Amino acid sequence: MEKNNNYLEHRKESYKTSSNVLISFKYAFSGISYVLKTSRNFKIQLIFAVISLMIGFLFKISLSNYLILIATIMSVLILEILNTSIESIVDLVMKKEFSILAKISKDTSAGAVLLASINSVIIAVYIFFPKIKLLF
Repeated sequence: MEKNNNYLEHRKESYKTSSNVLISFKYAFSGISYVLKTSRNFKIQLIFAVISLMIGFLFKISLSNYLILIATIMSVLILEILNTSIESIVDLVMKKEFSILAKISKDTSAGAVLLASINSVIIAVYIFFPKIKLLF
């Protein structure tokens, strides 16, 4: 928890809109870094992404299939970042009090990630199954 507090201390000025595009990128990378450090699910999704890309390389999938695979991976990672953001906002507002609306908000954002993950499995089967079938 102390690591999270140190991270937040460095973001005291983050409520302001940056007039410098490089600083805006710094904030964006800081957000990605935060999710990478704190979200177990994001790390798991990254591992599956790397494995999928390596399998694609081994099976020599087409460029169009690679683009589909990358777009699918990105959609899952983007939704995981949004899920973390939504959960953080809800936790900030609710201050550890239970609310059915807070639960709905957190559950539905997690559900969006789940649907994107299911979609990614369907796409991986579509891309890799014909290549796997040729092996047997």
